[in-house]
Amino acid sequence: MGKWQKVLKADPTEWLLEEDNPSIRFLTLTEIQDKPTNNPEVLAAKKTVMTDGLVPKILSKMNSGGYWVTPQSFYTAKYKGTAWQLLILAELGANSADTHVKSACEFILQNSQHLESHGFSIAHSETMGGGRQSGVIPCLTGNMVWCLIRLGYLNDPRVQAGINWITTYQRFDDADGQSAPKGWPYDKYTMCYGTHSCHMGAAKALKALAEIPKIKRDTKTEATIQTGSEYFLKHHIYKKSHDLSKVSKPGWLKFSFPLMYQTDTLEILGILVDLGFKDERMQEAIDLVVSKQDSKGRWKLENTFNGRFQSNIEHKGEPSKWVTLKALSVLKKFYS
Repeated sequence: MGKWQKVLKADPTEWLLEEDNPSIRFLTLTEIQDKPTNNPEVLAAKKTVMTDGLVPKILSKMNSGGYWVTPQSFYTAKYKGTAWQLLILAELGANSADTHVKSACEFILQNSQHLESHGFSIAHSETMGGGRQSGVIPCLTGNMVWCLIRLGYLNDPRVQAGINWITTYQRFDDADGQSAPKGWPYDKYTMCYGTHSCHMGAAKALKALAEIPKIKRDTKTEATIQTGSEYFLKHHIYKKSHDLSKVSKPGWLKFSFPLMYQTDTLEILGILVDLGFKDERMQEAIDLVVSKQDSKGRWKLENTFNGRFQSNIEHKGEPSKWVTLKALSVLKKFYS
């Protein structure tokens, strides 16, 4: 038994492997049990992701143009629009080779990505095409780059350009005496780029960069990863860096899935352990995760946007396979 298993009150693996949630079953086999991708059980589970459960339900509601709801509301239709469906599909492990998935990826690249800077915008530009420059924001850019990488677009020049937007413009400022940045894109969205960077935007940017295999990261990407990681470590993940006795936002202590543009302690820990961090400044957050399990080694869904999705995902206040899987993954990587 590994050290990470010793902090569990019980082993929930068999519960996660039940066939009612194909995505969870596939990810448990690969991430928790470390079965190889060519294992017959893994291959069968991966195939089932596209035929049973949430993925086919979501794809069945997609319009023929690769979008949900309307073309214009890909971001503003929270959380039924195209940007949000791509995020969910990437989380669920949708097959990147699926023609419907590819159609949705192409739609968001053509309608949300700003043609000059290559950040992602909340609105389409009717005059110039692509995303509207004034609507480019960091949390959406991080989210779209992350899900496009997950859905097989890492080597696409447009996604590479999106990565460059993050490493060029993303801020990890901590209100420690510096002035707020000036010029585009900083002037319009001070809540994203003030003297203290938006925690959510910073998390999504770092999440996107963490998704890039280490062998494919350039020096600029590695430098941004180090800066972004130190930003969260300085905060001990969820605290005020200038007063570590205080929590930045109480909501970050409640675990949710999917998070959309929000973040929480579990997501940030997941990003850092994926990057290989086992810093002592993470320990309080790790202890928080451990403390939230029930007697069966399961974690509850504490927040949800249910009722606003194309299809509801789990039930608030009940044991969550998604939160449990993510908690196990964090603990396994931190204590390995």
